Amino acid sequence: MALMDDVRAGMMAAMKNKDKVRKDALSALLSALKSKMIDNKGVLSEDDAIAVVAREIKQLKETLETAPEAYVEIKEECAAKIAVLSEFMPKQMDVDEIKEVIKGVLDALGIENPEAKLKGIIMKNLMPLVKGKADGKLVNEVLATFFK
Repeated sequence: MALMDDVRAGMMAAMKNKDKVRKDALSALLSALKSKMIDNKGVLSEDDAIAVVAREIKQLKETLETAPEAYVEIKEECAAKIAVLSEFMPKQMDVDEIKEVIKGVLDALGIENPEAKLKGIIMKNLMPLVKGKADGKLVNEVLATFFK
């Protein structure tokens, strides 16, 4: 609930400052958070809230990537909203931190020479450790560097 309160406070501040893009981004996020809370029967854990923020950012990135070049305003608005929503995400892991977690998972599983056919097992154990802290696509790319 703390994240939801922070989003609500940020939205109120944006309305007072007449920052339309920030207000719109936070309003959409607040709506998504409330929807998730209703889906979870009135309970919203921090992990669920982070997942909602990540999903909203992912959708904005997809819109940004698929919008035609001529739609400059849409691209700028999406980039601004991504920046606003990113403030509510925990610090994201960099490549070196992801590599350390992968090495830990490989050690725990007893895998010395990872092969592509073991990717499913590795990812099953890896993703809960980096959920909300690292982009899944980046984790997948870093893991691929471990295969020979």
